[in-house]
Amino acid sequence: MEIALFIAALIVSLIVFTWLIRVVKATVTTALTLAFVVLVLQLLFGIGPQDLFQTLSNILRQLWQAIAG
Repeated sequence: MEIALFIAALIVSLIVFTWLIRVVKATVTTALTLAFVVLVLQLLFGIGPQDLFQTLSNILRQLWQAIAG
């Protein structure tokens, strides 16, 4: 009985670990892509992170107002 429980726990741990690695990989990939896009915008067009954040905030505010009202 103990060996079956140990094997089941090992399998569950392996599945959770594999899922965690996939989530971390996707998160790092997304973060690096966003950083690259912001860097390119700043170097090529002079658009800084503050400008980008302000524009995104305005877009989200307009969408929220369109949905709510």
